Formats: sequence, structure tokens, C-alpha cells
Amino acid sequence: MGIEKLTDKQEKQDKIVTMFDDIASTYDLANRVLSMGIDIQWRKKGCDKAFEILGKKELAQVTDVATGTGDLLIYWKEQAAKNSVNIQKYAGIDPSVGMLEVARKKVDFAEFIEGKAQELPIENESTDVISISYGIRNVVDRIEALQEFYRALKPGGIVMILEFTKQERSGLVDKVVDFGMKNVLPRIGGLISKNYEAYRYLPDSIEEFLTTEMLAKELEESGFEMKYTKSFSMGISTLLVAQKQ
Repeated sequence: MGIEKLTDKQEKQDKIVTMFDDIASTYDLANRVLSMGIDIQWRKKGCDKAFEILGKKELAQVTDVATGTGDLLIYWKEQAAKNSVNIQKYAGIDPSVGMLEVARKKVDFAEFIEGKAQELPIENESTDVISISYGIRNVVDRIEALQEFYRALKPGGIVMILEFTKQERSGLVDKVVDFGMKNVLPRIGGLISKNYEAYRYLPDSIEEFLTTEMLAKELEESGFEMKYTKSFSMGISTLLVAQKQ
């Protein structure tokens, strides 16, 4: 039974990675259109809050996990400059070869490494920050990933998570948001990427994911202290910042 469960998890993870390989070339365009660019502000807010909580002006490394096309690393660098923070090294890690090919062409100041969140290819206590934006729900072994984040972070290091967390939707506005996520988003994303299944996966994966409170609890159980949570745009996106003790 244990082996069967392990195989099922691996097959599910492999299918997700293949899906992202398929949509890599249109991923950035689809993101900007679907979010109307609002996600940029969410990302910048996450970077600023991490710098504020960390309270340092010299950082050895920022590591972006499930980095995709490297979008968040661009904002890490921009916000570091605005906050007068000097970062020696930027690293992006992702299991999708297709996504990393796009990232390497777009971001010339970071090192990109093929790897999984639950098996980070970096040394113990080697990074000041680990970020993961809209990727933690795609990690099948999430607890293992959080434990890996803890291992790789320096003492006092920060994990910054942006994610579409599950919401209880009951009001009229909530129903409109829910309709858009389940019906409009897959159609537009599918049209841009020519892969309807990939963008059908998005609302389904959110529905199957945790609430903000449950994710915060998992972080605490992995050894982190929660420092900040905030929901954006009627609860569509949530920012969580936690610190290694």
C-alpha cells in the first residue's frame, strides 16, 4: 500500500511538471492577462514584507522555489534596490525544464537549477530567503517541502509564500469571483496557451487546497513562526510570511 501511494504521488507530480512544460512559452502572457497585472503588486508586497521582517541590508542568497519563468526574482531584485538591500546571489529552482528554458532567457542575473521543492539542491542553512509564488499547491509532498525550506534557510531566515488558498464563498461578490475562476479563467487561459486542461487544473487545484489557516498551521508544525498573513483582491490571493527560529 505504501509503495502504491508513493507511485500515485510520483505520477501526479510528474503530470503537473509535464503540464507546466507544455504551457511554458505562453505562461507569462496568460498570467498578465488573467490577473490584469495585479499579481505584480502582490509579488512586490511579499518581497517588501520579507525584507521588513528580516531587517537586514546584506543577504547572501534569495532562493525562489517553483520559480517558473523567474518572474518573482525580477521583483526581488527591484524591491531589494528600493529597500537598499544588497543580495549577493539569486537562485531559481523548478522541476520544469520548459519553464527554466524561458527563465534563463529572461533573467540574466540568477542561477537556475532543475529541482523539486521537496529535494532542494542547495546546502543546509545557505539561504536567507526562500520564496514560492503560486506553486506550493502544486507540490504533492508539501510537508516534505516545508521541512526542506527549514533545512536550507539560515537561522532567522524567511519563507515567503504567495498562493491561491481555498476560501468559503457565500456572498454575491464571492459567487462572482468563484464563477470567474471556474468558468472564465480556464477559457481565457486555454485560448492563450492552447491547453485548456492546464487552466482547468488551476481552479480545481485551488478547490482541493488548504485554507490560509491550515497552511499557516503546517508552517508552524514545520518549525516556523508565522509573522504575517494578508489576503488580496477579495481573497483570491494570500501572502504568508514565516521565520525560521
